[in-house]
Amino acid sequence: MVREESAVVSGTVNAVVFRNAENGYTVLRLGLGGGDVTCVGCIPGVNVGEGLTVTGTWQSHASYGRQIKVETAQRSLPEGADNIYRYLASGVIKGVGAKTAQLIVQEFGTASLRIIEESPLELTKIKTITEKKALDINRRFLQETGLRRLMDYLVSFGVPPFAAARLYRVYGEEAKAAVMENPYILTDDYFGLDFYQADDLAIKLGMEGDSPQRAEAAVLFELRHNLTNGHVFIPADKLAAVAAQLINVDPGLTETAVSDLEDGDYIVRQTVAGADACYLDYIYADEVFTANRLLELAATRVPKTRGQDRLIERAAAGCGVEFAPVQRQAIALACENAVMVLTGGPGTGKTTTVRGILALFELMGLETLLAAPTGRAAKRLSELTGRPAQTVHRLLGAGRPEEGQETAFSKDEADPLDCDALILDETSMVDISLMAALLRALPPKARLILVGDADQLPSVGPGNVFGDIIRSEKVPVVRLSEIFRQAASSEIVKNAHRINQGLMPEAENRRGDYFFLRRQGRAIADTAVELITKRLPENMSIPSDEIQVISPTRKTAAGTGDLNAAIQAALNPQDGTKPEKSLVDRVLRVGDRVMQTRNNYDIAWFKRNEAGEFVEAGGGIYNGDTGYIEAIDERKEQAVVRFEDRYVPYPFELLGDLELAYAVTVHKSQGSEYRAVILALPAGMPMLKTRSVLYTAFTRARELLVVVGDSEDLAEMVQNDKRQRRYSGLRARLCGQVQ
Repeated sequence: MVREESAVVSGTVNAVVFRNAENGYTVLRLGLGGGDVTCVGCIPGVNVGEGLTVTGTWQSHASYGRQIKVETAQRSLPEGADNIYRYLASGVIKGVGAKTAQLIVQEFGTASLRIIEESPLELTKIKTITEKKALDINRRFLQETGLRRLMDYLVSFGVPPFAAARLYRVYGEEAKAAVMENPYILTDDYFGLDFYQADDLAIKLGMEGDSPQRAEAAVLFELRHNLTNGHVFIPADKLAAVAAQLINVDPGLTETAVSDLEDGDYIVRQTVAGADACYLDYIYADEVFTANRLLELAATRVPKTRGQDRLIERAAAGCGVEFAPVQRQAIALACENAVMVLTGGPGTGKTTTVRGILALFELMGLETLLAAPTGRAAKRLSELTGRPAQTVHRLLGAGRPEEGQETAFSKDEADPLDCDALILDETSMVDISLMAALLRALPPKARLILVGDADQLPSVGPGNVFGDIIRSEKVPVVRLSEIFRQAASSEIVKNAHRINQGLMPEAENRRGDYFFLRRQGRAIADTAVELITKRLPENMSIPSDEIQVISPTRKTAAGTGDLNAAIQAALNPQDGTKPEKSLVDRVLRVGDRVMQTRNNYDIAWFKRNEAGEFVEAGGGIYNGDTGYIEAIDERKEQAVVRFEDRYVPYPFELLGDLELAYAVTVHKSQGSEYRAVILALPAGMPMLKTRSVLYTAFTRARELLVVVGDSEDLAEMVQNDKRQRRYSGLRARLCGQVQ
């Protein structure tokens, strides 16, 4: 057995060969006076010219020779004029390049960094540095040194560098104090730590295992975490039990924590349909408001429209169609009520009915807005109706949420939308918070038309809003069920309805738009990759960028994780010319199709003017937005992603918000319609083998659907009509079942 030789060396960083901003992994050359030594390990944020003391072990690398595997690293600001110049010239302070660095060091020598930090106005002795620029250099230097100290501190406890960078962006110089006071703030989605990482930090910082603060943090975490599982509330007994299990304490401690949090108004506790329900305070407010506003709309008396039947005939003529009786009924209800629901599967005439409602509203002189939860859904709604449509977030003017809230919108009761009616498509995707925000912004006398497919999966976010509204029977509902003749020839449409009836899909026409390819194991993924890269583009003239691979799961060989890696390697391989950026579990490369995975209300986006120049046009990119990587610039430490006609510069530290989107989960595909869909059905995944998952996947395809998998797995999904139970109180509130 070869014994590793320990190493402790100090020197100056002469070069940073590689740096991964996500996890801090760095390869650098450390000058020791008599030569350079290569160091590899977690050394986040290190820059050329800095002093560095590392401890670790000597290793021999087959390609790179003798090097140190770093275990700990202690940095210090550079000393000596040459090192200070190299440090400043490296670009560590934005706005200071090689020329400015040279002028600063020539003027101030070894005192340069002290002048920048303590007496920045002295920099104006240099002709090219204005007072504004001097103060800007000072601010950025303080940010850099503050971030460095925070990273050094938190990384020593095992906190990933990217989390430290995001913490500093939010709290600034108060970041260390904030995390010491409450380490569990790092479990917020933005910071990206799971509960166990934050809990480990809390214990290392001296928190007792049975601390009331730890128990309360576990309870709040379980409530927040279960929002992502669709639950609006958790019954008190279950909440205390799972929180106790999470931190391995007696349930009595977490039961006390639940009561203390209730007393402190952090959670709300109420009996809902017989359940002892515990809510996060803001989610409770959203559910109560949604129920009350919907009941208010349902009770609103709408003035009778003179000549209603004649107007409906004119609307039909304007649309160039003859409405079926049930469609005419829906249009009449929209005219007679302040709120109504229109639901139905593919090919049942929802779009034609919406066009009829829209035409009628225009004849009535009503200013009508169209909205949908996602960009793709809004674009499709606009194309089908010939009217502009927006995402709900853009319609409401989404912005950065305040602490303790999920979203913030500029449109609300104080500044409502300017409309007489609002038509919301794909309502099944709308969670309780987004519905509350929309209702807050709806003018008091405006009408609301909720459109969607009740048989699709519920929203990714908390609640079962569309289903609860329909089942409450407190709002007028029209169900479209008849498949219209123009859609009846589609195997996709026919089989989607067969699935809903518990029948197996069948491919009667080999030249149709639906095909099933029986594959098992690894062959499922291999076939899906072959279909998107070769067979469909070559044999059916469908470009790869108009084909979407979907899978019920992220895991397994036919899950989106492995599929994305395989499709990227086939469609967009590294050929030596494409810039790329390595993250923890993936590589992002110029040309890749990517998806935003969380709402970012602050990030700016640009459009090109007539001269082809970028001009800032707006802000905000949202969970589910899909685009392509246009550029990756190591010098600027940013990537540019194009979302249709919007160009978004992503600082490297935000690239963790992007994932490859050649393959997406069925949940992520909701609200989108693609020219061609390849559905990979891996074995296993019992929680996801449901009829609603399969039905939602089928209804994503417009022209072609190819299902790849085993017929037994397909049959199991068709037969499983169980829907995961969600704790939601909206239906109970609409029906008055709350104490």
